Amino acid sequence: MGWPRDEAKLERVRSLLAEAELDALVVRAPDNVLYLTNFWGMKGYEACVFPREGEPVLICLEASAEDAERNAWTADVRLFRGYDETDPRPPTARTLDAALDAAREHGRVGLELSLGTQASDRMVGEPTTFTKAWFDAFPAAADATPLLNRARMIKTEQEVERLRIANEIAAHAMEHVRGLLRPGMKESEAAAVWQGFVHGQGTARDDVELALPFSLVWAGRGIKTFTATGDLPVTEGEPVLFEIWVCADGYWADHTKNLVLGELKPEYAELEEQLAHVYTCALHMCAHGQSMAELDRTVRSGLAEMGYPGQPSHPICHGVGARAHEPPYPHQAAGGTVEEGMVLAVEPGVYWDGGGGLRMEDNFLITKDEAQKLSSFPDGIVACP
Repeated sequence: MGWPRDEAKLERVRSLLAEAELDALVVRAPDNVLYLTNFWGMKGYEACVFPREGEPVLICLEASAEDAERNAWTADVRLFRGYDETDPRPPTARTLDAALDAAREHGRVGLELSLGTQASDRMVGEPTTFTKAWFDAFPAAADATPLLNRARMIKTEQEVERLRIANEIAAHAMEHVRGLLRPGMKESEAAAVWQGFVHGQGTARDDVELALPFSLVWAGRGIKTFTATGDLPVTEGEPVLFEIWVCADGYWADHTKNLVLGELKPEYAELEEQLAHVYTCALHMCAHGQSMAELDRTVRSGLAEMGYPGQPSHPICHGVGARAHEPPYPHQAAGGTVEEGMVLAVEPGVYWDGGGGLRMEDNFLITKDEAQKLSSFPDGIVACP
């Protein structure tokens, strides 16, 4: 689906470029290329030169020219060949040549020097990473990662709409698997049912070109943090935890949902009640102007009062956007405040020694008055019909 040019987002980036006294950004992470151009690359070979003034340049694999013409906001698209009979170098070397040429007219540029992770390209299985040559080619570059993080933390109306689509697909897929879950079904089989719906039905939507599923599914004592999906059977009375991500045309949803067959065992029912209280307290603190440090501290204190000090071993909250996990990451030893326009995944969890436990997670848009839930699927443990 071709989205209209998001001028509010691009103007925010230009304003931050001026503040940082940078003339241009040169980015290669697939999520940052998407963020600045609306083009989600197939192999991660693409790059973008985004100037403070003037037209951005999208550097794109020749085989993806039709995708770029359909989706990219940039008029200046420079193509390079995946295979060149006169050039034995890998395609990324030609990306670098084109990026240097496009950036030559700009003075001080910013590069993703401290980028820790990046969202996947469309092919996912073979992520393209940076080589030393990319960084060496811009010896005087400033680190633009903090600038991009600041820009991406606050979502525009269009970004929220795209996140709603990903959340909607994730919720519909959970309703689908809820109707098909059966005793004895393996964790991997339940995961396949969920993933198949996301990829099949999500991609079939009129407002989506490509929906990709990612999941970790654990049944009962298989609930841990973090292990691979296994082959434990679904058992009546014990929750099946779905740690799930949907990527719809480059924008993500990140949820943890829980299903149960039959009557929930008492120890899980008690844990659900306790964790729901902590979760609700966390959502009350996800309001404009609230301290991120206090949010983290309050959740962890609540879990300690339940008898689980030191849990969870993962962040209790993070941003969601053109990556499933992106800043901000509230931490009791850091600063920052919750701001209107952020989209946060809130995810307190408890994990028992030897396996078992529970996590709750959904995505919330921070407005002036509340944390607005983006998914229609309930929190807590949901009974299957």
